[in-house]
Amino acid sequence: MKKRVLFLMSDTGGGHRAAAEAIRDALYIKYGEDNIEAELLDVFRESNFPWKYAPEFYPWIVNHSKRSWGAGYNLSNTKRRAEVLSRTYYLANARKFKKMVSERPVDVVVCVHSLIARPTLRAFERVFDERPPFVTVVTDLVSTHMFWYDPSADFTMVPTPTAYKRGLRCKLEERNMRITGLPVNPKFIEGLVGQEKARISLGWEQEIPTILMVAGGDGMGPLWETARAINDKHVKCQLVVIAGRNKQLKERLDNAQWNQPTHVYGYVTNMPELMDAADIIITKAGPATITEAAIAGLPMILMDAIPGQEDGNVTYVVENNAGLFQPNPDEIANTVASWLAEGKESLKQRAANARAIANPNAVWDIADEVMKWANHGMVKTQLRSVWERAREFVSI
Repeated sequence: MKKRVLFLMSDTGGGHRAAAEAIRDALYIKYGEDNIEAELLDVFRESNFPWKYAPEFYPWIVNHSKRSWGAGYNLSNTKRRAEVLSRTYYLANARKFKKMVSERPVDVVVCVHSLIARPTLRAFERVFDERPPFVTVVTDLVSTHMFWYDPSADFTMVPTPTAYKRGLRCKLEERNMRITGLPVNPKFIEGLVGQEKARISLGWEQEIPTILMVAGGDGMGPLWETARAINDKHVKCQLVVIAGRNKQLKERLDNAQWNQPTHVYGYVTNMPELMDAADIIITKAGPATITEAAIAGLPMILMDAIPGQEDGNVTYVVENNAGLFQPNPDEIANTVASWLAEGKESLKQRAANARAIANPNAVWDIADEVMKWANHGMVKTQLRSVWERAREFVSI
């Protein structure tokens, strides 16, 4: 009999969907696609206005109003405020949430988004006398918001010891938590075929160091300024710039004159191959990119970070000697020149430092836990009054 897995996520940034897809694909590979029935549900899309449009609002806010985002993140990051905001979100959407969960009989629920964890669990508690087990997979790396940690969840998986300690401070029990690392899709790891093969496939130079520049699918941030600053250094390297969906940036890069071999790409789907072929990555401090770069053994120059949410990621990378934080294009270029001047052995050591913070088995460990809870059976919810049951039944 198929095990039914419901993934709760949202397309507010690419990391949540990628995490859910990674766990789903690991379940398919290990337990057989015939034995797993998985659904990825964007909970914000099921919500009322304004939450319904969060996938559109989020990228604009973090790219154009970072200080405001950081202030809101830090202001809400207390136990009491997180509870109040979560309850407000639930109450404003209770009717839709209860309908949403009642229409989806499943064996286990896996939540990979902090803001929707508590409200959706509350909906399950209100609808069912016995609900499916609720598992949270924390997809922020270090600076984990209080929203993530709900003691009512049956099990919580976290990526780092720092995230685990925060869970303990939030009154989660040790037996209900586990440090696993962040889930990376098995296809990514399978795509790492070795630098020589990757460069041959891509048609890149074999013998010179390669600098990979990435700024998400939308090509945001100072990619142009940083690429030109590196170009002005006249260092012996080849430069690879991923412009993503930013067609204006790609055209500008394509038409520029370069002092070194330079490869410009738009939106790509072969990131494992690109990372495998590189020696250094310049990117923003997103948890998914940091995790993938670590697995690929790429030392990182972090050029940007979302305030509050990604500050801990920067500290994590820097303290483990896996990279540096340099938000200024000229300083990034100086760092690239300095690292390359140190020679191949130094780059190898930096690559080893990056691999030391990787956990390529995380997705398999998470998949095993999810399957264990899928086989657990239903969980009894708290008893409710007859009046509450009747009122909520009518409101569905």
